[in-house]
Amino acid sequence: KKLRKISKDVVFPLSKEYKELIERMVTELRYSQIEELSEKYNLRPGMGLAFPQIGINERIIVVVYEYDDGKFEEYAVVNPKIVSTSDEMIAAEAGEGCLSVNRDVESHVKRHARITIEGYDLDGNPIKYRAREELSIAFQHEMDHLNGILFVDHIDPLDPYKNKDYMREI
Repeated sequence: KKLRKISKDVVFPLSKEYKELIERMVTELRYSQIEELSEKYNLRPGMGLAFPQIGINERIIVVVYEYDDGKFEEYAVVNPKIVSTSDEMIAAEAGEGCLSVNRDVESHVKRHARITIEGYDLDGNPIKYRAREELSIAFQHEMDHLNGILFVDHIDPLDPYKNKDYMREI
């Protein structure tokens, strides 16, 4: 039920507990993308997590993006908002997955190819990120969680590849 609730804005300062949770989320996401560590700790691979996925309905997302083999960019955004989007639409060729959905779902989820998000870092300083392609998909996916939306909600069960011709696969 908590995954379906709209999350509340976070009030600063962040607690020590929240900062430790975010650090743990970053570590586990990074480990989940390194095959040897993923197997060692029995982690499902994932790029992102939102606080509702750990039972806290507050607006915090974490994304760990492997931009090159073994090289990661880490993002923790408090109270994120999408402030601009591209007209171009894309979909992950292999489909999206979710650490809160314990099954493979063959489909395409239509997402913006590029987005700009604004929010705050862990100390309450304003931040802004421009994301494209895979990173854009990850941010949109995690931000959906803050609004009680799962990626499967975007899929037509009768036509899971609906609108395939109107988006670019990545």
